[in-house]
Amino acid sequence: MTDVGEQISKKTPAAFSVVSLLMSAFSLLLPLCGFPSPAFAEDYSFDLSEVDKKPYHLGGYAEIRPILYGLDRDAALYQLRFYNRDEDHTLPEYNAAIQLEGGIEKGITKLFVRTNTAYQDSYLGATSTTTVYEAFLSVKPSPSFTIDAGKKTLKWGKGYAWNPVAFVDRPKNPDDPDLNLEGFVVVSADYIRSFRGPLLKTLSVTPVLVPVSEHVNDDLGTTTHLNTAGKIYLLLYDTDIDFLFLTGASRPRRYGMDLSRNITTNLEVHGEFARINDFTRSFIAADGTTHQTIYEATNWLLGLRYLTEQDTTYIFEYYRNGTGFTEQETRDYLTFVHNAYDSYRSTGNEALLRKATAVTDKNYGRPNAGQAYLYLRVSQKDPFDILYWTPAVTAIVNAEDRSYSLSPEISYTGITNLELRLRAMALAGDRLSEYGEKPYDYRVEMRARYYF
Repeated sequence: MTDVGEQISKKTPAAFSVVSLLMSAFSLLLPLCGFPSPAFAEDYSFDLSEVDKKPYHLGGYAEIRPILYGLDRDAALYQLRFYNRDEDHTLPEYNAAIQLEGGIEKGITKLFVRTNTAYQDSYLGATSTTTVYEAFLSVKPSPSFTIDAGKKTLKWGKGYAWNPVAFVDRPKNPDDPDLNLEGFVVVSADYIRSFRGPLLKTLSVTPVLVPVSEHVNDDLGTTTHLNTAGKIYLLLYDTDIDFLFLTGASRPRRYGMDLSRNITTNLEVHGEFARINDFTRSFIAADGTTHQTIYEATNWLLGLRYLTEQDTTYIFEYYRNGTGFTEQETRDYLTFVHNAYDSYRSTGNEALLRKATAVTDKNYGRPNAGQAYLYLRVSQKDPFDILYWTPAVTAIVNAEDRSYSLSPEISYTGITNLELRLRAMALAGDRLSEYGEKPYDYRVEMRARYYF
């Protein structure tokens, strides 16, 4: 951890010059967009119809997001991805998306739908996909009882970057954890009861049915099974507590708990704990032989969120991923990739590289596949009383091999319904470390998102 500055300067010297150029262009473009003018006194009228709740709503956003990658030709994952290509030192990528959502409510029923259409133009070519993130029917026969059926994100867990207890949710991207995620098809109920006592103030019970078949939730595990999950929520001693579980034949049985409490008005602490029975981890040795181990895996997270009087927000989390790969297993995998690339260059045979690709997908290649991580995000709203600007910086550190990503960013929201964000990411680490062997040294992206 003491060599952080040296690693950045050695591994990412071009990243910061690119960032400074883009930030200069960003600041020059903003005046052309027009800043909001001050509000002057004017006559107002009050119409009750304006506050009446409408039975429907439509909304969403459209965004464009170009990205520039600074490639690391010596990295294992660069060799795996581009072994048969001759790329420049930088690689552009163009992304666009339209996310739509709408709901209609009548009586005790409500229908909600959210879709995401994404376009990407990269070195692999241009692709576009449309995904239904959520589409469910909700019936609420009483204020304390609700039944939902359809595709839905449950959003279990109290963590910001990771959620070990999100048993029926897709994992977040820690680099951008606020993004909406695709849900799973479920049938769930929710019963809530309030109490007047000083200890237990609220109790809710949420049973969930999770079908898995060839065409429904097929990426959740073994198909043709009906799984059950559930959550019990307590507001106890002014502390939010959840007890959660998932059982069935599609995935190994797992259970856990989370909690969150405001220590002061400005300080919140949270944690999660999950236990997975009979978890199977497959890994590859440096010589290419594969192995499996079955064990009881424990995942847990501790974190806090602190808001200062100056509107500076600190979010810190430590994540222990018991289902991840050890530091030595990661080093063995990366060594195998290097060896496979050397074999390809000397013989032209792609067999070992194809094997490396097979173990990378959904295994070593998933975000934060190691066992211990630190997360820190610091953001400042309206610094120096400059309205509508929010600078921030995010660091994710692999606590075992000490490699890391560092992401400064700045966003501007001074134009109605428009959000502009400029973000860079620098990766640093020794060879055979997680972030040191990523296919790029740095990444710079600009996002313009319009809400409607």
